[in-house]
Amino acid sequence: MHQPEDDAQEQNAGLPADEVSSLPPVVSDEAEPDELSSLPPDVPDEPERDEVGSPPVVPGEPEGDEVSTVPTDAPEEPESEPVPQDVRIFDALNDTPLAPEVPDVTERVDPVGEPAPEEPPSGWVVLGRALKPRATRAQILAGVLCASLGFALVAQVRQSGETNLAGMRQGDLVRILDETTNRGDALEREADDLARERDDLLSGSDRRQAALDALRRSAETQGILAGRLPAEGPGVIVTLTEPDGSIKPMTMLNMLEEMRNAGAEAIQLNDQRITASSAFTGTGGAVLLDGVELTAPYRWIAIGDPDIIAPALEIFGGAMAQVRNNGGKGTVDRLELVEVDAVRAVPEPVYATPVPPATD
Repeated sequence: MHQPEDDAQEQNAGLPADEVSSLPPVVSDEAEPDELSSLPPDVPDEPERDEVGSPPVVPGEPEGDEVSTVPTDAPEEPESEPVPQDVRIFDALNDTPLAPEVPDVTERVDPVGEPAPEEPPSGWVVLGRALKPRATRAQILAGVLCASLGFALVAQVRQSGETNLAGMRQGDLVRILDETTNRGDALEREADDLARERDDLLSGSDRRQAALDALRRSAETQGILAGRLPAEGPGVIVTLTEPDGSIKPMTMLNMLEEMRNAGAEAIQLNDQRITASSAFTGTGGAVLLDGVELTAPYRWIAIGDPDIIAPALEIFGGAMAQVRNNGGKGTVDRLELVEVDAVRAVPEPVYATPVPPATD
């Protein structure tokens, strides 16, 4: 057990006398048997010496200014009191800190304070949630578009229901006023003629002759209107030309309606007589009147007041304007005498019969 002292003496044997005298004495206190038995077998018997004459270096003890990372609970002892080497080695080994215990992450940790599971909602609650409106961005956009479309349709209907007199020119408004005035005068004259005819029929001696004259005039009127008789009188002649079928059946129908509205009493188109039952049809650029195909130029003959019919055809946005806008050409001639010589046979009614006179 005195091996460290022997080793120290062997090391000091080769040194000069003055250096050996300066070395500190080696403590030879022996440890108790139970303390020595707890030392690990790999502890060196003698600490290393850095330099001759320096104190021994104990393993685990910081050197110089280095700070020891080994925690110790024992208070620092004064440097003047030497501590046995064996005791310092034993304290350093016992004060080595153990590695911190790492918790097992695989262990399941029950959450603290977790709320209890909620009870399932009732059927009424589920139904209320299902019926609750949930508007998405697409639904909102569709609603805005529908509202805009409805507003546009209402505005269009209101605009189409109103008259377009506000957008007409002053000359067109003057012509419309003249047509209305002339039409009113013609209706007043017709009313006066009917009143005079009634008085003649109700008079005394000439009642029979008046009745015959009334029947003759009625037959002539009905024959002209039905197209059975030719007619002549003041009127207009309208000539239309087109390039490559630009005039459509709808344009011809608009022309006929404007002539009738202006008071035309007999109308002829090319060699076809137009009556109340006439109709325009056609496909592929062809124009058919009552099943008969017509060819350009189209020549209209209308009997009536030329000062009313001509301005009516030239009205802004009317039939003549449509012909010119489609590339066609049209002229209107006012004449004091025109002749409508085309006639048509009136078909006999198959199902309609006159109503028998009432008997007292």
